[in-house]
Amino acid sequence: MTTVVRPIHFAVKNRRKRLVVGPEAPTAALPGRVPRMAHLMALAIKYDYLLRRGTVADLSELARLCQVTQPRMTQIMNLLHLAPDIQESILFLNPSPGRDWMHERALRPLCAMVSWHAQRKRWKAIHAATGVDPVTQSPP
Repeated sequence: MTTVVRPIHFAVKNRRKRLVVGPEAPTAALPGRVPRMAHLMALAIKYDYLLRRGTVADLSELARLCQVTQPRMTQIMNLLHLAPDIQESILFLNPSPGRDWMHERALRPLCAMVSWHAQRKRWKAIHAATGVDPVTQSPP
């Protein structure tokens, strides 16, 4: 009688366990979730593209299609008033395993500033107040 010893592991796909023959599956560390502010910034850019292209007629129609109120859509679109480098740093925020350190409500006064220079100064102050490194975008 011959005995074959071979490592196997079970993988879950489509809510069912399946036998997978071969080496053990590599365990990947969970990267965390993308911060909500990065999602909102990306949505604002996409919505602006749809408006400029003429796919949607106006902000009210866009709000109706996205099933949000018109004032909420305005709040999201106001993120486009930020300086380009601030928009970029929001888009590339590091994934966080826990709660987000930045919220859209905290950026509303920043979006209302006309001067990009003043926005950048306030952006650095926000980073200093939260203790987040502006380069790595990660909390201490």
